[in-house]
Amino acid sequence: LLKCYHEIITIGYRVYHSYDLPWFRSLSWYFLLCVNYFFYGETVADYFATFVQRREQLQFLIRYHRFISFALYLTGFCMFVLSLVKKHYRLQFYMFAWTHVTLLITVTQSHLVIQNLFEGMIWFLVPISSVICNDITAYIFGFFFGRTPLIKLSPKKTWEGFIGGFFSTVVFGFIFSYFLAQHQYFVCPVEYNSETNRFVTECEPSELFQMKKYSVPPLLQAALGWETVNMYPFQMHSIALSTFASLIGPFGGFFASGFKRAFKIKDFADTIPGHGGIMDRFDCQYLMATFVHVYITSFIRGPNPSKLLKQLLILQPEQQLSVYKTLKSHLVEKGILQPSLRG
Repeated sequence: LLKCYHEIITIGYRVYHSYDLPWFRSLSWYFLLCVNYFFYGETVADYFATFVQRREQLQFLIRYHRFISFALYLTGFCMFVLSLVKKHYRLQFYMFAWTHVTLLITVTQSHLVIQNLFEGMIWFLVPISSVICNDITAYIFGFFFGRTPLIKLSPKKTWEGFIGGFFSTVVFGFIFSYFLAQHQYFVCPVEYNSETNRFVTECEPSELFQMKKYSVPPLLQAALGWETVNMYPFQMHSIALSTFASLIGPFGGFFASGFKRAFKIKDFADTIPGHGGIMDRFDCQYLMATFVHVYITSFIRGPNPSKLLKQLLILQPEQQLSVYKTLKSHLVEKGILQPSLRG
């Protein structure tokens, strides 16, 4: 995160510094601090509510987290206004926008990567490995069979490499998911155990990671010779992840290529000899992280009773009692509780 942010900000600084204008680099890093404080503070409050509840010194920070975050941002905003220099207003506002877009690209996406990790290591490893696999196999297919140019932004990309990378990535993701789904360490979400005072990755695997029997479509039964096949449900989701990594993920790389062409640079930096900067390696990964987060929230994750209970435990006693009475009344109306239990 820090290195990717630094590489993009440095490109802007080369333009900004030539005018000898103040505070751009300092404010850029200050805004990075503010945004990280906001996002990761939200993560702590969301996932580790019980952990925070046991530490009184953290309760104030969590209770007023958004107000503190906003106050920090306002401080940076006022500092920017005070730094405005006559005759260079337009350039300074360009750089102000540059900083915020960079924050959107790097910090927001990195925050989503962390949230994906909390759902289980498999939601991090399969997507990131699929992007890497697609990058490698697309290069191999393009090198040996490439004839038809794919896009002008990247003249070396070919349709043959693009299509070959797609099929290879789907197969890789399907097989890789099979091996990861067998181990609790990769499939269990990260949770705080209040009894042992430790963060654990042990659980009873959800239905996604329990072997099931599926019927093979009639058209494939003759070719495979199987009527049924045993597999993990997550392997079906891995096809969606691999498809995105191979069909849409490369557009993150095309976007980065267009960005570099716009500023007439070959690479974002020279951090990795022969490969450019860290951002040159992660241009597709950020887009992938957003998709995985949206996919989980849309198709996988339902209401989490454990997380909801942790949030209820933070409430004041009178608020907890109000929730209890409302829930009890609702259960009685639905016939789940017997009328005799109303008292």
